Amino acid sequence: MGADGTEVPFNTPTIFNSSLNFRFGWEGKLRTMESDVRASLENPQIMGGTLSEITAKLNLDAGLRASFAAAYGRRPDADNIVDALVSFGRTLVTPRSKFDRWLAGDAAALSAEELDGYHLFKSLGCVSCHQGVNVGGNLFERHGIFYPLASPDPVILRVPSLRNVATTPPYFHDGSAPTLEDAVRKMARAQLNAKLTDPQVGALVGYLNTLTGEYRGTSVRGAP
Repeated sequence: MGADGTEVPFNTPTIFNSSLNFRFGWEGKLRTMESDVRASLENPQIMGGTLSEITAKLNLDAGLRASFAAAYGRRPDADNIVDALVSFGRTLVTPRSKFDRWLAGDAAALSAEELDGYHLFKSLGCVSCHQGVNVGGNLFERHGIFYPLASPDPVILRVPSLRNVATTPPYFHDGSAPTLEDAVRKMARAQLNAKLTDPQVGALVGYLNTLTGEYRGTSVRGAP
């Protein structure tokens, strides 16, 4: 549910590694982190504020006024509030996943099943959309190519990153897949016309679990 009490149309994407995306939001309408932050702050369904209101509130706090003066040489204003949030957002990268360590040359980082999952990920064609440093996030794609996948609108979506995907249920733009196993089966069927066996699903999920990285030395975790 949104801040205004209405139903939000999109499943909230993770902010981890969002600085590596080429566009922002499921529809990719926002081109910069700055525009994404502004849109989130002022969208009535998300934060439901305005930058003028936020600026006024922050300026009532003497500690925040001093912090902004130290960082920017002036009190909080619309521009430096957005810049502060973006600057923080750029720190939210999560390296050192098992897959990262394997790519860096640690041959023991992945188990045999996880390697099988990686080979399936490539041979089935998942990698054609989920690729690059963010394992996705760098192109648009039509969903429901062979079979319906989730809610039909919008038809064209930004491909999400798969980093930390094991920690971010539910899945898809409408949040309709409750588990990673369910999402893998549905994606293979809808996008690749592939009906996966249970062992194939297990191997792919095993590989996707290797994409969970670390933030400040601690493994990323989902909600308890």
